[in-house]
Amino acid sequence: MNHDEPDYKRIFLAIFLAATVLIFWQVKIEWPRRQALAHLNAAVTQQHNEEAAKHVESIPARETEAEENPSLSREQRLAGSPRIAIDSDKLRGSIALKGARFDDLTLARYHVTLDKDSPEVTLFSPNGDDQAWFTQIGWLASGKTNVPDQNTLWQADKKTLLPGQTVNLKWNNGEGVAFMLAVSLDENYMFSIAQRVENHSGHTIAVLPYAYINRAYDIPKQAAFLHEGPLGVMDGALNESTYKELRDKGNMTYDTSSGWFGITDKYWLAALIPSGNHEKITFSHYSKGKTDRYQVDYLGDALSVADGASADDNVRLFAGAKELKLLDHYASGTIDHQPPIPLFDRALDFGWFYFLAKPMCMVVNFLYTTTGNFGVALLLFIILVKLFMYPLANKSFKSMAQMRELQPEMVKIRERYADDQIAMHKAMRELYKREKVNPAAGCLPVLIQILVFLALFRGLNVTIEMRHAPFFGWIKDLSAPDPSNLFTAFGLVPWNTPHWLHLGLLPMLYCITMVIQTSQQPTPPDPVQAKMMKWMPYFFLFVFDNMASGFVLYWTWSNLLSIFQQRLITKRHGDKTEQKKMVAGHES
Repeated sequence: MNHDEPDYKRIFLAIFLAATVLIFWQVKIEWPRRQALAHLNAAVTQQHNEEAAKHVESIPARETEAEENPSLSREQRLAGSPRIAIDSDKLRGSIALKGARFDDLTLARYHVTLDKDSPEVTLFSPNGDDQAWFTQIGWLASGKTNVPDQNTLWQADKKTLLPGQTVNLKWNNGEGVAFMLAVSLDENYMFSIAQRVENHSGHTIAVLPYAYINRAYDIPKQAAFLHEGPLGVMDGALNESTYKELRDKGNMTYDTSSGWFGITDKYWLAALIPSGNHEKITFSHYSKGKTDRYQVDYLGDALSVADGASADDNVRLFAGAKELKLLDHYASGTIDHQPPIPLFDRALDFGWFYFLAKPMCMVVNFLYTTTGNFGVALLLFIILVKLFMYPLANKSFKSMAQMRELQPEMVKIRERYADDQIAMHKAMRELYKREKVNPAAGCLPVLIQILVFLALFRGLNVTIEMRHAPFFGWIKDLSAPDPSNLFTAFGLVPWNTPHWLHLGLLPMLYCITMVIQTSQQPTPPDPVQAKMMKWMPYFFLFVFDNMASGFVLYWTWSNLLSIFQQRLITKRHGDKTEQKKMVAGHES
């Protein structure tokens, strides 16, 4: 950075950089990086595509899935099979005995709207539904052995699956081969399924374990700041594919001996965690009628089962909310002594900011647990950030106060050497040296603050803890934009304004704090720069008006603390300057 340039220029550039990075970073850098990675994965796996296509066709639910009557309701579809009820504090629903299919799950602690009486969030729905999303686990045969499929009716030893208990399913193929599933559920969102095949057919058979997650989904408007769609960690590497990539570029297949894979939304995840044997994992797209279907599945190596012997395979199914602390516990294997799931926290798309966003979100979540209010947790977190950065910010604000005092002399130098840039820069350097001022000192704290905000912005955008979290007063949901509106006199005028005609109170408070902050900085002598600095707060007003209230609250509170700190430092600096002048006067 050139020390000849005045401080206000750098401050202006830093603020402009904040706006640019905040709006365009993910779109211009992170998103192209993902696309390049997807191209690389596609190139690496291209040689397997033909084999992958054959493999996917052998898994049920692709070519073998029957068309469903589109006029049936979700309840009618669920009634088409006897069921095992699922009842826990976090999950409700049922498992279809027809096909042994997980196709009915709602999240008991999460509702569609802020109203606690609104429906619970639906995760899994049966085949044929507009939002069909289901999982099936079973065996394929290498040979003529009759194996269970989506039409098989299993027998169960219980009618309800409760946390900590096991429901046993059994089906005999009539040829001396019995298939069994032992399904259990922990206190959260993890199912464990132990598969067994017992052979009493009089000859050796070969079977292959499989499991899949299938989803009917119209390609949504893709969010620029997070990944939604198939993803997985195979042999320690994170692999992601968007719905559009699968539809446009074809299937993707991976050979792996460890890891997990699934389909993710912003807040919800369905993932399969195989036992760790060699598997072939495939992400695929196909069309069924007018519906786009997406499937992630695995097919294990063939197991030879001699007469009188048995074979086993185990798989876990996570179906629930992406709660950061919970994902970490599963990743480390600290829940019910379950095996660790490598990089399971990467289901949360922290992106490039992972190293900074995750620990900050963990601190905010800890403060949330302690205070019981997510907004208060954000305010406390900003105070911690300010305390951590105090020495650096103190130096920055002191430099800004000095620059403000020097501004009349700087204006005189510019006027004196208006036609001689070299002489003007030399005079400026001498002024800075004589007054011991570093005009670049104000840049670093601003840039660090921007980095912290961007990391927190990314983290809170993907973690569920801020969803439907209230603050105080009119802020009922920190994950949504401020609902108040200047154009309805903040609710006093019953007018249903257009979406674009909206200015919330919290963004307006943010704008006011930014105006005050701008007034504390040295005024640029360049009229163009002065105008841009003057209008910058109003530009951010409209940018922040559409942001989640939590982010606007964060930045408003941060501005208020900075204003207080700046005024305190300016006052102290002014007092010291007056003392120096008095001492100099007495000496003279």
